[in-house]
Amino acid sequence: MSELLQRVLRTDTAGAGRVVKAARLVRREVNISSGGWVPALWPQLREALVDGALGITGLLAATGPIEQARGRVGAADRARADAELAGYARGWGVSETEVDGDADTEGDADGLEAGPAATPEDLRVLAQRIVMFLDPDGAEPAEEIAMRGRGVILGRVKNGLIPIRGDLLPETAGQLQRIWDAYLNPRVDGPPVPGVQFVPSEERDAQGVQDREDRDGGVLPSGDPRGQVDPRTRAQKQHDAFTAMLGIAARHDDMPTLGGAAPTLIVSVTAEDYATGHGWAHVDGIDTPTTIAAARHTACGGTIQRVLFDPEGRIVGIGNTDRIFTTHQRRAITLRDTECLIPGCHVPASWCEIHHVQEHSRGGPTHTDNGVALCWHHHRTLDTSGWEIRMDNGVPTVRGPAWWDPTRRWRTPRPAFTADRRSARTT
Repeated sequence: MSELLQRVLRTDTAGAGRVVKAARLVRREVNISSGGWVPALWPQLREALVDGALGITGLLAATGPIEQARGRVGAADRARADAELAGYARGWGVSETEVDGDADTEGDADGLEAGPAATPEDLRVLAQRIVMFLDPDGAEPAEEIAMRGRGVILGRVKNGLIPIRGDLLPETAGQLQRIWDAYLNPRVDGPPVPGVQFVPSEERDAQGVQDREDRDGGVLPSGDPRGQVDPRTRAQKQHDAFTAMLGIAARHDDMPTLGGAAPTLIVSVTAEDYATGHGWAHVDGIDTPTTIAAARHTACGGTIQRVLFDPEGRIVGIGNTDRIFTTHQRRAITLRDTECLIPGCHVPASWCEIHHVQEHSRGGPTHTDNGVALCWHHHRTLDTSGWEIRMDNGVPTVRGPAWWDPTRRWRTPRPAFTADRRSARTT
């Protein structure tokens, strides 16, 4: 049957499977004793399907939640749900009166104002609410099924990427979604209006801004994230946010330890490859090579440990290079920068990584005068994105790519913040 449907309907195996499943829900059997037709399991939805008011996807969405609770929903309740869902699919809304199981669909529409037809998602939500009303005790078995089915696993490498798949409990998915929303949510004050803007300001604040304009050669172009070109898709942004979340969790004091130490990401690379920028690095625990860029990114805010091997593989020397910003240094940089240093990116500094402006491998110190807050994405892509950072007497300045600032001038990222701090010190 599946192969026949694939050839006739020009569909794939999954599409043919949906057709077969839908047919089983609305087919009419022949009564062996009388020879007459037995009503379909979902007669009203069957009529909506035949009339073209409902598609196969909508039928499966409407019946799925109730079919899952089939043993706990009686025939009368199923009949009413059938009529309610069929009417909703036709755009009649949800009736507030009792619906007869064998009532005609034309009669169900009396007194109901026709509206837009329901989408499959609308039908699924209504069916779920019906099940919650008809089967209030069904949450317990559903909980048991969910607890058994939950899980997340990492797949095998493909095209340099590790697939992740699994099933999350609703509260876990909800928490993850909320964190994503908080991380990715742009400011809500609207895009900036082109041209000069005047805002109330005390004289000393205005003088502070003027001093910086004289030094920096002008204020920043628009820093609003919606005015900035960000080529990432939402899925890519969520990936980067998830990476930052893992980094925050790994640094947390309550995180369990591995071998007495925090669960630290380990990226190994030969000294020659690291110095030249060519070759491959390896992530501990993941059986696939990664790029030197990943090694440089990891090393920027971490510790380099040099391990020397003899030709037979024996360890003959170990050396550490401490390059991690201390808690006090990180707190000070977070207070100064407040957000990711790149204009238009409003990831809080507490979520960011601390970047060595002058690379540690080239003599850059692990000092607040050489550290800035960058979100994971801008830290990882700093070498290729066109953004440049330098320190001006301990104050970070940025030079953006040409698409952001055609003049490519060095600018102080957040003059307003500095003005506020300067004013606070003078009061």
